[in-house]
Amino acid sequence: QVESHNLAYVIYTSGSTGRPKGTMLQHRGLCNFALAYARAMGVTTESRYLQFASLSFDASVAEIFMTLLSGATLCLAKREELLATDKLLRLLQEQAITTAILPPTLLKLLPADELPALQALMSAGESCRPEIVARWARRRRFFNGYGPTEATVGPLIYEVPEAAASGNSIPIGRPIANMQAWILNQNRRPVPIGVAGELYLAGVGLARGYLNRPELTAEKFI
Repeated sequence: QVESHNLAYVIYTSGSTGRPKGTMLQHRGLCNFALAYARAMGVTTESRYLQFASLSFDASVAEIFMTLLSGATLCLAKREELLATDKLLRLLQEQAITTAILPPTLLKLLPADELPALQALMSAGESCRPEIVARWARRRRFFNGYGPTEATVGPLIYEVPEAAASGNSIPIGRPIANMQAWILNQNRRPVPIGVAGELYLAGVGLARGYLNRPELTAEKFI
């Protein structure tokens, strides 16, 4: 009897702006995100996806559900294989991983030219620099994904062209299907291009609110 507005999972923020808060994500946001990302990254029944993220990090939601909803293969690994660069490289090679989400810190350490099977790669969890693109965007599709825990995993995505390696920064992209994004000033009015503001998100992927924090939910979910 599960419906789209029912709760799918609760996951906690990093706590970088205070103590961690449990965000309540719904089935409709999870399905919308997983299908949108699978289409964007070209995941098929032939794809082999590495589950790299811990279950306490919402990137794991992307890895699990994007893969299984596409009929692809989800490749699991022991923690020690994921944390040691040489073992992770061997794992990616032996399992012929075609698709992965990896943080830029790790991408700096791995040899991009030794992974011929890797067809689509997403940088997430940290700011992506042009030098990362320069190494990884050759001969494969490269994406930058972004989103706060309050919106299902990554509501913004950008396919980075290899030419972006000559720029100063990598955009976080545009909203996926059924999501909206605005850059607003302190009066919640749109700012002109090039003017700093705050990111506001809306759409089916937005969390229901914070678990057992009604006052904070009312303040942030306007």
